Amino acid sequence: MRASQRLRAVVAAAVVLVVAILAGAAPASAAGRPADPGGRGAGGDAPESTDGYDISYPQCDGRFPEGAAFGVVGVNAGIVYSSSPCLGTDDGLSELAWANATGRPQFYANTADPGPAYSSYWDVEEWGSSPEPCTIEDPDSTGCSYDYGWYAAADSFHHAVVAELQVGSSTLSEAVGAAAAAPWWLDVETGNSWESLEDAYTADPVHLATAYRNDTAALEGAVAYLRSRGITQVGFYSTSRDWDQITGGAQLPDYPSWVAGFTSASDAAAGCEAAGFSGGPVQMTQYPLEGYDADHAC
Repeated sequence: MRASQRLRAVVAAAVVLVVAILAGAAPASAAGRPADPGGRGAGGDAPESTDGYDISYPQCDGRFPEGAAFGVVGVNAGIVYSSSPCLGTDDGLSELAWANATGRPQFYANTADPGPAYSSYWDVEEWGSSPEPCTIEDPDSTGCSYDYGWYAAADSFHHAVVAELQVGSSTLSEAVGAAAAAPWWLDVETGNSWESLEDAYTADPVHLATAYRNDTAALEGAVAYLRSRGITQVGFYSTSRDWDQITGGAQLPDYPSWVAGFTSASDAAAGCEAAGFSGGPVQMTQYPLEGYDADHAC
């Protein structure tokens, strides 16, 4: 545990960071973080030297995988506008410290687009039609979904910066730079709330088409926020099935795919040859190994 003075500094820095995020301040640069998760391995049923793992709040008991070439850590506790209790040092061992020890840390954040009927965070007045037009008269617009994605990503980035402060960054600027230097992945799964999956927005084919556009706009808003922080590598985690159910098969070819659902290391390695669900290249594939989610770098 850190001394009380250090904890006070963390809290103070977090408050400053919220102001900086809302003001759109540019992050400080940071060196020493690779932009890619590693080279391509040869497959097999055990992790190759270039394979890593991803962990999040379900692994908060501190039993982290060993021998990872890179580590991907979840920022949230399974839903947007939440934080993993062990990302930094709030609750036991730090998952970010584990990822940093691999030399190739990465973050992933949950995403959603519940729309105004289902979200208490759908704050049209607070957003002030920024970064995209969004009005009280038309709260279920593509612009409002874009803004929701933007501010949800801002919240996730805030939690990552606080965690960086807790595990070793000595200043707010250093922590912002460290969080911005790592690759980020946006987790797109049907387990979260999306307009395309909610009855309030899918009464007929016209409404469903609008829901697809809004859900895609929320993802575009999240990407745009992360890019505004200087993050150069942003991609999507999903499966073709989940992606199609949520976005209607939207094509966002500028962003790589991290594809879930493989059953072995060899299966995951072969998956690198397939097309990405979003139209972008497949950069990582996920498979189960000894109770963890292992990841093959393509």
